[in-house]
Amino acid sequence: MAADQAKDEVQGIELAAIVREIQERVRARYPLHTAGEGAVPLADLMPAIHARDKAEGKVAAIGIVNPRPGGLANNFIQWVKGSIARGLNWFVREQVEFNRGAIDCVNALIEAVNDNNRGIAALAAQTDQRFAELRAQLQTDTDRILQQAAALREEAVEFRDMRRHWIQWRQEWERKLSINEIQFLRSVADLQSGFQHRVTLMESNFRETVAIQHKDFTAELAKARLEIQQRLWDDMQRTRTEYEKLIHNELRVVRQRAAASQAPAAGSVHGAAAEPVEIDFLRFAERFRGTEEYVRAVQQRYVKHFEGCEEVLDTGCGRGEFLESLREAGILSKGVDSNAEMIAICRAKGLYAEEADMFQYMGELDEASLDGIFCGQVVEHLPPALVPRFVRLAAALIRPGGRIVIETPNPECLAIFASHFYLDPTHNRPVPAQLLAFYLEEAGFGGISVEYVNPAADSMPSVAGLSEEFRKAFFHGLDYAITARRL
Repeated sequence: MAADQAKDEVQGIELAAIVREIQERVRARYPLHTAGEGAVPLADLMPAIHARDKAEGKVAAIGIVNPRPGGLANNFIQWVKGSIARGLNWFVREQVEFNRGAIDCVNALIEAVNDNNRGIAALAAQTDQRFAELRAQLQTDTDRILQQAAALREEAVEFRDMRRHWIQWRQEWERKLSINEIQFLRSVADLQSGFQHRVTLMESNFRETVAIQHKDFTAELAKARLEIQQRLWDDMQRTRTEYEKLIHNELRVVRQRAAASQAPAAGSVHGAAAEPVEIDFLRFAERFRGTEEYVRAVQQRYVKHFEGCEEVLDTGCGRGEFLESLREAGILSKGVDSNAEMIAICRAKGLYAEEADMFQYMGELDEASLDGIFCGQVVEHLPPALVPRFVRLAAALIRPGGRIVIETPNPECLAIFASHFYLDPTHNRPVPAQLLAFYLEEAGFGGISVEYVNPAADSMPSVAGLSEEFRKAFFHGLDYAITARRL
């Protein structure tokens, strides 16, 4: 008996170990809860598994005939039941397949829920680990904050001591400041009194000095006035004598000319000798008019007035500076000049220019055959009677809407008579802008405008010292350009 009991106990221990192993395997396969502080209860699948197993047993029992004890009657009954079961097999086949499909569906659901439980268990394990890490981090941060709080407490104590010392120092400083301020105000009052006394003495001395200097200055001024007045009268007397001599000489020349005009020899059609001046005009233009580059740069401002024109005539084209500017702007142009050397220079540049008398050339052109005419530094060479004739010829040649630009010395600027106008021996007389504008209006031009160019101060720096009002009235532009449109 004892041996049997020992054997039973050993078997019981082994059976218990097998049961525990089976339970651990089942828990691993079908977990019921998670471990740790973040434990989460999981769905219990054991009832569903038992119900599934029970349903599978019922499915397997469909179509099976219950066994009965032996005997002829029972065998006959069993045969009848088997026949009926086999006869109904076609009828219950679909039900059997449906039941098996339902069992498969339940198995799939159980496995899915089981997988979900395992995932939740793994997530809970990770969460526990994260909670542990956060707890450690929180403990570290708490320790650091406590250390900082202790340091701040020490600093607060030091700050309180500093504030107490600062209050004491400020009170002492304000007391000393009050004492220094009183001493400073007393010193300033003493200095102000001394300064006022010195200023009074200096003012008295200055007034005496000024009175003495004023007396001396008045005496010197009276003396200088008398000397200047005497020199002025002497200069006026000398000037009067010189002017009387000049007037006497001019009267003598006039009398001689009057006597010569009564001679039988006839003059030109304009009442003056028409003999040409024999000089090298190319060299003359290079010295007194300026280089070709300079003249082209000066006349470049007039190109804008001929934009859109198809044919422009440059009367007195000279070396062709303006013709070159028109060609660069894409404007067809031609020039006329009576100087053969100038025309040769133009043709060498590939410009269209002809040697001819300006009036004869313009008289041979068709009426309204031009879009514009440019006349630069020409009208001052003409006798006064030919200027309106030139304007009338230009009006006949320019189409309605065409432009004319005339540049000539400005007689309103006194500087041209001092250094510029009489340098050219072929100059006749300057033409005022108002007179030239009148000629243009009479010939049928409109939109007349006058632009003063080449300020006198640029070539005569001494003019810049004059007052602005006087300079604008008598020393503004050396030349003027008058522009008009054919109506």
